[in-house]
Amino acid sequence: DVQLQASGGGLVQAGGSLRLSCVASGFTFDDYAIGWFRQAPGKERERVSCISSSTGSTLSADSLKGRFTISSDSAKNSVYLQMNSLKPEDTAIYYCAAVRGRWCVSTMPPFEYWGQGTQVTVSS
Repeated sequence: DVQLQASGGGLVQAGGSLRLSCVASGFTFDDYAIGWFRQAPGKERERVSCISSSTGSTLSADSLKGRFTISSDSAKNSVYLQMNSLKPEDTAIYYCAAVRGRWCVSTMPPFEYWGQGTQVTVSS
């Protein structure tokens, strides 16, 4: 079975940091790009960042560059999202998802597999 297990969320004060982890199983990790998405209450889901471990291709939302960094570890079938200088507006449920392909580009096919999400709450 395909599984994407996201973890690492929590409650943090503004200016703090969190590191989210996503562990994948049930598919060939290097054949897929992994993305982090977030959805805040009352807002549409947005893609935060994407990485392909096989090519090193990454793409992050312009508004988050400099604060959020995505990385991967193929040996552990894992993708990480380091979030620094967190703001209250970063509060959301963060999901990791996978789509077949080895490149992260602006327009991508629908992500096929989704994890359960991890809550990030940033207090002011």
